[in-house]
Amino acid sequence: MAINLEKMRNKLNKLEGKGAGQSSFWKPQDGEQTIRILPCADGDPFKEFWFHYNLGDNRGFLSPKRNYGEDDPLDKFVRKLFNEGTDESVKMAKNLMARQRFFSPVIVRGEEERGVRLWGYGKMAYRELLNLVLNPDYDDITDPATGTDLVIRYGKPAGAAFPQTHISARRRSSPVFENDNDGSRAADALDSIPDFEEVFVESRKTPEEVGRMLDEWLSGESDGRQDVEKYGSGTKSKVDEKLNQLLNASATV
Repeated sequence: MAINLEKMRNKLNKLEGKGAGQSSFWKPQDGEQTIRILPCADGDPFKEFWFHYNLGDNRGFLSPKRNYGEDDPLDKFVRKLFNEGTDESVKMAKNLMARQRFFSPVIVRGEEERGVRLWGYGKMAYRELLNLVLNPDYDDITDPATGTDLVIRYGKPAGAAFPQTHISARRRSSPVFENDNDGSRAADALDSIPDFEEVFVESRKTPEEVGRMLDEWLSGESDGRQDVEKYGSGTKSKVDEKLNQLLNASATV
């Protein structure tokens, strides 16, 4: 029997830690592409996470409150802004609030040699996927042997502000891999699905880290100021001072 090169490639990727790296993510390009969503061991191939963006130069990070139920200075700050109710405070709150994202393990047609990747998408695509899953005309669309490929149409229509994703299912079911009579290629693919918590381990921040990031952003430390007080470390943090400034300014308008 010939050596299974795909299996050896998966082993090397795991050894080098590539399975949970940025290279494991897939993003649709403009136009039409076909993918296959793979099943997860817990029966849920649609993993939900909440991310914060737009906090200065910091990359997107997981919300301690929405994902793990932890204390979250940024969540408190956002709620204060919403409660103030001014146009300025609500605009800032919407910019900083946690945003819902979903992720699924997929095989991309025409790029099968790249193995399992994670597709990240928003609430609209998630709704379309749930409707397909619950459609009685289809069985389990993720089944490795009898599942269904999905056609992803991605792009920005004329006049639209953002790209849109439309999903449809192929009429006929098909195996994940052709000429996989013993199912070994599909089994290897399922075995290579990364642990989602490991994938996003660098995006998880403690409440204390989030508080420091928020303080730095509000205090303008990037301009060279070093007198940043940690959120909640004193009777009145820099976050509270900045919030009061915002509220007082809006009250005088």
